[in-house]
Amino acid sequence: MKADYIWMNGEMVAFDEAKIHVLSHVVHYGSGVFEGMRAYTVNGKAAIFRLDDHIKRLYEGIKVYRMEAPYTQEEYKKAVLDTLRANKLKSAYIRPLYYRGMNSLGVNPKPCPVDALIAAWEWGAYLGDEAIEKGIKAKISSWTRSAPNTFPTMVKACGNYLSGQLIKMEALELGFDEGIALDVNGNLAEGSGENLFIVKDGVIYTTPISSSILCGITRDTVMKICEKFGYRVVEQTLPREFLYMADEVFFTGTAAELTGVTQVDHQVIGDGYVGEVTKRIQQEYFDIVNGRVTYDESWLTFVEDEEEVCSEERISDVG
Repeated sequence: MKADYIWMNGEMVAFDEAKIHVLSHVVHYGSGVFEGMRAYTVNGKAAIFRLDDHIKRLYEGIKVYRMEAPYTQEEYKKAVLDTLRANKLKSAYIRPLYYRGMNSLGVNPKPCPVDALIAAWEWGAYLGDEAIEKGIKAKISSWTRSAPNTFPTMVKACGNYLSGQLIKMEALELGFDEGIALDVNGNLAEGSGENLFIVKDGVIYTTPISSSILCGITRDTVMKICEKFGYRVVEQTLPREFLYMADEVFFTGTAAELTGVTQVDHQVIGDGYVGEVTKRIQQEYFDIVNGRVTYDESWLTFVEDEEEVCSEERISDVG
């Protein structure tokens, strides 16, 4: 995980010099809201997948946590493009973050400034190089997702991911690749950082927002793919045992992309291989993000070279 520059509060800062104070509010209280985005190489250029949707979700989270963003959404989107351009990245994982900086260390975050950064670096398969093709092994976590009206789980907030860390570490320590959390009522929720889908008798099920899940952008993409293919998608609360009865199971997320699950709690799912429905949706997803299939023209935002940007600005000035 390394790049040349990180964008911080309007400036490109050398990677090793991108620092915050140890008494920043975010360090002690997790007071930040972030996003995870990917850029793929399409026709020789970096193309960010669903940039507008990610930025919209980021700013919705900022609103929930009563932050005053120092940049407009358009300004911040431009900064994302500038960050990839400065680092000469054609494909990348992108981490935008708004966070509370240093001023006071009371629980009340209001006296602390709202700072912003954008980092980007080259990153491969989140769950391992073979995960996309061969699938992974998961377990039901002993850690439960937060109950409604405790944390706003629709927000991608820093502090929320303490829960995900516990789920992930427990799974790895017990020899699994990933954990699956239940909600406060004992129904299925999601992975440590992924949404969950189950294929059963030709129907595709996914857990609802009421099960304390993040409204994933990859989740939404997959649901649109299912609509194109004519699959019926049902959002409903699902009991734990529904996993063991499944024909196929898969995770979705910007980092995880679309990854099949071949075992849960040592129970083999289907025939123990990534299922045909999963593979079909997976292939369509990768065709979309790599520009081979178009659903919505706005889904891919291309990062133009510096020379092209300057040329466009000159044309605009003349006009």
